[in-house]
Amino acid sequence: MRSLILNILEESIKVKDRSIKDNIDLIVKGAGMLVTCIASGHKILIFGNGGSAADAQHIAAEFVNRFQIERPPLAAIALTTDTSIITSIGNDYHFDEIFAKQVSAIGKKDDIAWGISTSGNSKNVIKAMNTAKDMGIFTIGFTGRGGKLTECADLAFPVESDTTARIQETHITMGHILCDLVERTLFP
Repeated sequence: MRSLILNILEESIKVKDRSIKDNIDLIVKGAGMLVTCIASGHKILIFGNGGSAADAQHIAAEFVNRFQIERPPLAAIALTTDTSIITSIGNDYHFDEIFAKQVSAIGKKDDIAWGISTSGNSKNVIKAMNTAKDMGIFTIGFTGRGGKLTECADLAFPVESDTTARIQETHITMGHILCDLVERTLFP
């Protein structure tokens, strides 16, 4: 058991280290885009399925409440939280529409749509990203090795791993880094 624990830890550290170092310029660019969005009075719409839905909620909470410092709330919404909206869209239309319809309803030009998909091929995430782009909304994609999300996101952050847990761990670390950079920029 001890060996297994240490192997998991080592793998997690390696995946995060490689992904963050490989994407450092994208992280800086993404932080700049998020700062511009928030500073201009716009909002961040974050969404994904399963563990990525939980990550969307986690990241939105860091922006709205606080991350490292006391500061005013920043506009971020997780599109994964309203079960009445999600289930009505899924029931009346299709599960592939659950995020796209929300983006259409509350998204505005110059907002940011932030889609999270470990496979990079979640149909409802891809559809929402395409809807966002059609509306003039900048898109950020958190993905695993790629998939369609890397093709449709304005800024895609791939994680080179085949293990969902390692991808999700890296996504939340990248999300924390982006939130930290936004705070430090807006509230030095």
